[in-house]
Amino acid sequence: MFKEGGKMPHIQHNGKNIYYEVHGNGQPLVILNGIMMSTLSWAMFLPELIKENQVILLDFFDQGASDKLDSSYDHATQVGVVEAVVNYLRLEKVNLFGISYGGQIAMHFAIKNKHLVDKLLLFNTTSYTNPWLKEIGNSWKKAAALRDKELFYQVTIPIIYSPEFYTKNVQWMEDRKDFLYQVFADEFLDGIIRLIDSAESHDIRAKLKELDGIKVLIVGSEYDFITPDQDQQYIHDEISSSEFIVIKGCGHASMYEKPIQFLTLVKGFIVNSM
Repeated sequence: MFKEGGKMPHIQHNGKNIYYEVHGNGQPLVILNGIMMSTLSWAMFLPELIKENQVILLDFFDQGASDKLDSSYDHATQVGVVEAVVNYLRLEKVNLFGISYGGQIAMHFAIKNKHLVDKLLLFNTTSYTNPWLKEIGNSWKKAAALRDKELFYQVTIPIIYSPEFYTKNVQWMEDRKDFLYQVFADEFLDGIIRLIDSAESHDIRAKLKELDGIKVLIVGSEYDFITPDQDQQYIHDEISSSEFIVIKGCGHASMYEKPIQFLTLVKGFIVNSM
């Protein structure tokens, strides 16, 4: 069905192509991207994650190597993407990780498919798109619609990091601009607008208690200005079988700012919360 450790072909879902990869062996760990991420975003973490897990990566529609859509949709569409991959691989039980946008989809998937989820890991995410997050999304959409790569960078990239990290790594950030400007092609920016629109109706607060019984790790960051840690605190308060941790001195992109803590939390929760 698949080549161990290799890149996967696309699979078809509702007439569209979904790109995914399978790496390693062991209990399946499905990783769901943040809104501007793709399967490529996880390359630096794979060597460590595949030591104990079979890691399944995928691109949502309008991300990475998956097909771009030409009309609006909501989170149910992306839940269908995850279901298509899980069903194609015949996975009976998975550990499901999602960060930010991916965390939103992970919650929707877990509520609909509770029987498929062993453990649920939610990093820097929120149970609904509140007015604060909606305004951030509006600014991103406006910059994307202008096709101004520099402006899009300015309104999206600095805010996902903590001030301390950005200041200490300002040269690294500057060096990454040329790469990101290539990523911010018109097709990418059009996709970002649709992805942001798809999250506007996100509100799963009334259903969170349905996740009781699943072991859930919820992680926030002290300096997350996009989904502040009180958003994750709310999720924790609603799910009795959850644990909640805040990473100090860290922003929204927690895995990049604190990679060792990120890997320790993910691997430790999967292995030890039996």
